[in-house]
Amino acid sequence: MSGYPIPAEAVEWSEEIKKSRFITLLRQVASPEQAKAWIAEVRAAHPTARHHCWAFVAGAPDDSQAYGFSDDGEPSGTAGKPMLAQLMGSGIGEIGAVVVRYYGGVLLGTGGLVKAYGGGVGAALKLLPVATKRYMVSTFLECDYGDLGTIEHLQGLYEGVTEAAEYGARVGLRIRWPKEHLASVQALACERSQGRIMLRPTDA
Repeated sequence: MSGYPIPAEAVEWSEEIKKSRFITLLRQVASPEQAKAWIAEVRAAHPTARHHCWAFVAGAPDDSQAYGFSDDGEPSGTAGKPMLAQLMGSGIGEIGAVVVRYYGGVLLGTGGLVKAYGGGVGAALKLLPVATKRYMVSTFLECDYGDLGTIEHLQGLYEGVTEAAEYGARVGLRIRWPKEHLASVQALACERSQGRIMLRPTDA
């Protein structure tokens, strides 16, 4: 997989169910920390709401360590889990959901709550525009000044982005590439420089 869909912008969906108002908010969250900061912002923006239930997949869609959810006072399993199930089923990564509930005085029951919270996220997802986040790999290389043209040409062909450069007796470059292009770039760099250029993936 060369990448995965992420939210392109924030969306909001609102509906009234048995006098309770449910406001569903979706947006991109790139990490659990960012997700929790956003949840706190929503809570502060709706201080009189009874519940602020949430769920997030704050990473790649299949990264279980990036999952989180909360029922925020609703009966266990009736809010956060159905919300998370909708997010996971969408295949979208880096996504957070908060459902704000203004209680209207009528109990919905367990099934009604699951439908309200999960259904709200499902409805909001239908409105959500998405973009694609590509998997990127950082590499480091050293080359002579005479080989810079080869590297720049490969960057133009394969969408390489220079992250850092050091100019001394030789040039040291840290370049980020789309993961699906890395093998081709490595092979062509070696071939066109007659073995002088070697790209080394780096975690930095």
